[in-house]
Amino acid sequence: MYLIDMFNKKTVMPTAETALPGRPEPLPTAYSHFVSDRPLKGPYPAGFKTVYLGMGCFWGAERLLWQTPGVYVTAAGYQGGFTLNPTYQETVTGLTGHTEVVKVVYDPSITSLEALLKIFFEAHDPTQGMRQGNDIGTTYRSAIYVEDDEDLLIAQAIRDRFQAALAEAGRGGRVTTEIAPAGPFYFAEDYHQQYLAKNPNGYCGLRGTGVSCPIEPAA
Repeated sequence: MYLIDMFNKKTVMPTAETALPGRPEPLPTAYSHFVSDRPLKGPYPAGFKTVYLGMGCFWGAERLLWQTPGVYVTAAGYQGGFTLNPTYQETVTGLTGHTEVVKVVYDPSITSLEALLKIFFEAHDPTQGMRQGNDIGTTYRSAIYVEDDEDLLIAQAIRDRFQAALAEAGRGGRVTTEIAPAGPFYFAEDYHQQYLAKNPNGYCGLRGTGVSCPIEPAA
């Protein structure tokens, strides 16, 4: 029974009342990006934009995104939950409500939100609900968090196009990606930042569906 209860806690979202309380102080983390040496917390160049992407384990997702042309800086963190300044050990219990995300700061003169979301939808399987492959729990759910209403509409439109592409390819799964305005983003601990640059042979659970994500409306 204990094991069943723990599994249920990991795959069912808590409420604000049942979530762990956390702490008022931010976790200590890296100051600069391990690969680019750019400041993780800014300041960022004027006119740059930010989106937060959850694709399962943030280690592989962050590497994919920092390698993308036009991306200025990335950071691993926790978002979409209730607990203040959660630790990794707290998030994996499923009792904070957060998912692992990558903060992506990008230059819109080089890349676009649509292009980033094409990468997002093709690089993981957004139909798995509270899991990504063998990684099971609320912390591994697919998510897109945006900073303005225009980006919210773009994310919803790209999701719908990918859903149609899955259906056309004979994949019946429903896209479960959570799309919402960005709430508080909490930087993950230092050792999570750019983990696969520090540990090149480390775990990466990214695996897509093999279906291409169209980013233009159907003709």
